[in-house]
Amino acid sequence: MKRFSIILVMLTATFVAKAQQMPITSFYDMYGHIYNPSTAGVEKYGQIGATFRKQWSGIPGGPQTVSLFGSTYFDKVRMGLGGYLYNDQTGPTHRTGLLLNYAYHIPTGNDGTFSLGIQGIFQQFGYDKEKLSNSLGAIDPVLASTDNRFRGDAGFGVSYTGKKLQIGASVSQLIQSQLKFYDGAGTPTEEGRLYRHYYGFANYKWNVDGETKIIPHALVVYLPNAPTEFQGGVRVEHQDLFWWGGSYRVNQSWMLSAGIRLKSRMNIGYTYDMYTTPVSGYERGSSAHEVMLRYDFKK
Repeated sequence: MKRFSIILVMLTATFVAKAQQMPITSFYDMYGHIYNPSTAGVEKYGQIGATFRKQWSGIPGGPQTVSLFGSTYFDKVRMGLGGYLYNDQTGPTHRTGLLLNYAYHIPTGNDGTFSLGIQGIFQQFGYDKEKLSNSLGAIDPVLASTDNRFRGDAGFGVSYTGKKLQIGASVSQLIQSQLKFYDGAGTPTEEGRLYRHYYGFANYKWNVDGETKIIPHALVVYLPNAPTEFQGGVRVEHQDLFWWGGSYRVNQSWMLSAGIRLKSRMNIGYTYDMYTTPVSGYERGSSAHEVMLRYDFKK
């Protein structure tokens, strides 16, 4: 059953270096409701967008993710709704997921908003039997089982959004559903399951001179049996026309990003990740590219 254990590790461990099972993006501060459902609609206007991310670009079969996201706000009932649809592909493994967010916003003093949010998570995990049989052999017991599993889960989040400060915490995959890819009579040595992800984030908007804003931001990710991930950086915005910034993901990568805004509504962004571990030693393999398009339905 050793090879079966290898497959489970591939399916339930990381699609990135730090063993996260949920999608990762370098634009986490620009549509944060994928990590915290309570921020859906907190901008008081709708958004819609898409991203494409390719990691470890020089390595065949490196992770790549395509996603669609959106959110809206209903002023009369102080309610925000958001959604995130993604497809992740990593070598012989793949997953498709849908995250649905509901947020209730409570006005506070000084034009601030305290928010509570819940999240429904629907994910399909799978693997390519043909690709795996080439290396594991057709007699491996897991290859005789179903190559897809559909699982549901849930999340919860709280946040505060003020004129300058935004801070929040959330948890995802509360139920910790089991994947159970193996249907045979044997006893596997590893158990495939989803694990809770805990997030904490903050950002601060510093209006320098009426035309330039400096926005430091940070994200902490914790899940059992994996190193805690810290990342943070700074984004600089000029006259609501263009922005640029840099970030650092501790013990993993540096990130450089830039973007433009057209008529204060259409956002076009690009980020380049320079990995330091674990793939920096590979020729042309230590980088990631991510492109984002987002349209804001501002009045």
